[in-house]
Amino acid sequence: MTTGVVSRNHVSHYQFISRKKKKVKARFSGVFYQIGKRVFDFTVSILMITLVLSWLIPILAILIRLDSKGPVFFVQTRIGFLGIPFRCFKLRTMVVNQDSDSKQAMYNDARITRIGYFLRITSLDELPQFLNVLIGNMSIVGPRPFMKKDDQEFSIVVSNYPLRYCAKPGITGMAQVKGYRGRTDNFQSIFHRYQWDAFYVRNARPALDFKILRITARQTIKSILSFKTIKLQQLGRLNISEPQPQFMLENLRQLSRP
Repeated sequence: MTTGVVSRNHVSHYQFISRKKKKVKARFSGVFYQIGKRVFDFTVSILMITLVLSWLIPILAILIRLDSKGPVFFVQTRIGFLGIPFRCFKLRTMVVNQDSDSKQAMYNDARITRIGYFLRITSLDELPQFLNVLIGNMSIVGPRPFMKKDDQEFSIVVSNYPLRYCAKPGITGMAQVKGYRGRTDNFQSIFHRYQWDAFYVRNARPALDFKILRITARQTIKSILSFKTIKLQQLGRLNISEPQPQFMLENLRQLSRP
C-alpha cells in the first residue's frame, strides 16, 4: 500500500487523465432501465427488511448494546444523487465520539468496538441502508456515498468528480467489488475509486448490476466464514510498532492549488 506525501507531478498526471474523460456523458439516463432498477430496489429491500432484517437486526442490536454504550444505529449525512445530502443509516461500529463525522476509521482504530470489527469486515453494518433503498435516496448498486467532509475534499483533487452524482449511491458498487473498500488515505485510492464509479455510471445496465450483486454476495459470505483469518492477517500486516498512516488530503489540496 502506498502512503505518504504524493508529489505534484503525480497529482497532475492523474488530474490530466481525469480531464481527458471530462466530456464523456453518463449512460445512466435510460427511462426503462431507471424504472426497472427502482422496481427491483423496492422489491428486494422489502424482502430483505421483512425476511432478514426483521430478525437479524434485533440480534445485532443486542450485541452492540452489550459491547458498548450508545445507540444501535449510526446516522450520518452523506452526499447522494445529484449531489443532494441525505441521512445514511448504519449499525454503530464505534464508541460514541466527536470525530465520527470528520475522521475516517483507521486500522487498529481504538474507536472501533469488538463487534464493530466483525460488522465492518463483513459489511453487515451496511444492512440498515436497505431502509435508504426503500425510501428512495439509495440504490442497491451504485457508487458508495461518502460523508460530506470527505466528498468535498475529494471533489477538490479529482476533476469531473460530480459525474458520480449521476447515479444513486449504492449499498455496493463497482469500486467495492474491485477491492476499494474502507478508508481512503492517499490520492491513488481516491482516484481509482472514482475511475470505477465513473465506469459504472457510463456503463450501467442490468447485466452489470447483477454481476456486481453476485460478486458482492460471494465476497460477503467469504468474509463471514473467514473472519478470524482476515482479522489476524490485518493485525499481522499492521502490527503495533507500525506507525498509523496519516490522511493526506490536506497535502493533496495544497498540491492541487495553482
